[in-house]
Amino acid sequence: MQRVCFLLKVRQDRLAEYRERHAAVWPEMLAALSAAGWHNYSLFLRDDGLLVGYLETEDFDRARAAMAGTEVNARWQAEMSDFFEALDGAGPDEAMRPLTEVFHLA
Repeated sequence: MQRVCFLLKVRQDRLAEYRERHAAVWPEMLAALSAAGWHNYSLFLRDDGLLVGYLETEDFDRARAAMAGTEVNARWQAEMSDFFEALDGAGPDEAMRPLTEVFHLA
């Protein structure tokens, strides 16, 4: 199982709404994530907007591609893209750059 961690930056003026949106993620989005192989997926948000994401999957590129092929993900990404800083024209899902793991306590 591949463990993936990534960072994004939520705009300071959108933090409360970002939290609200993730308190009620659409059921069809949750189902699509599970079907695409996203397991143990968590998001952690710091008060300054730093967002840390973590997930486990067999193959991150394949799991991300599977989500990219869904209609629900296209709708979700379109709604969420304005919440983030420095995406440089990419969607939040495209801007996820996995961090290099340097330690893991098994």
